[in-house]
Amino acid sequence: MKNGKGFREFMHLCMVDFLNLAFRLGVVFAIFSFLWGILNMILNLIRGQKPQSVWEEYGLKIVQYFLLVNVVFLFSVHKNDTTVILPNELMTVILILILYFSGKLQKQKRRSSIIESMGSNMPRFDTNFNLRAEVIVISLSILFFTAFIFFPHFAVNPIANWFYTSILEIEALPLLGFIFKIIGFFVLMSILMKIINGFAYLFSGAPLITVNSRVSNQNNSNTDENNFDDFEEMK
Repeated sequence: MKNGKGFREFMHLCMVDFLNLAFRLGVVFAIFSFLWGILNMILNLIRGQKPQSVWEEYGLKIVQYFLLVNVVFLFSVHKNDTTVILPNELMTVILILILYFSGKLQKQKRRSSIIESMGSNMPRFDTNFNLRAEVIVISLSILFFTAFIFFPHFAVNPIANWFYTSILEIEALPLLGFIFKIIGFFVLMSILMKIINGFAYLFSGAPLITVNSRVSNQNNSNTDENNFDDFEEMK
């Protein structure tokens, strides 16, 4: 009985620690995306109206993801007041990063599918989405994070430190910090849904929660309507 009670308490503590860490990283993801969006906007103003090539887009994405995992590592080690990440948090942080990156990948894939369904009539919404490049960038980012475990001194650099301190300062602001905490909560919910869907898929072969079936059905119906209209015009 004591062993069973101890195991339940251990699992409860693990779950609480996971939720706290996922929420904390959700806030970090949200504020980092905000800061990166500002920098990307400035870069686009400098570049002008010239469209990005595939190499430029994924080159910037590599820099973005590398900086993100760098900042996440800094938050992980500073959270414990050490220079290394604790073993019990290592797999949790890597899992959260993989789920976060996979969510962004799925979002980009859905956006690319919607744009392709529009055809070539809307060129300004063209996308450089490449599934293989996305997977490579995500894999390299996870390897980059893993490298910090063995070489933590490389994680301390001026750019990452600027993002780290800026995130802390924005999070401390009364109104803006509260808004980003709400966004972090939704990031946490997204991570939990992915985990639930993963277990549901293992046991039943189908996800428990689906969000894109309605969109795909709508796209299919739009395609059928477009085909019917073309037929009517030919008559």
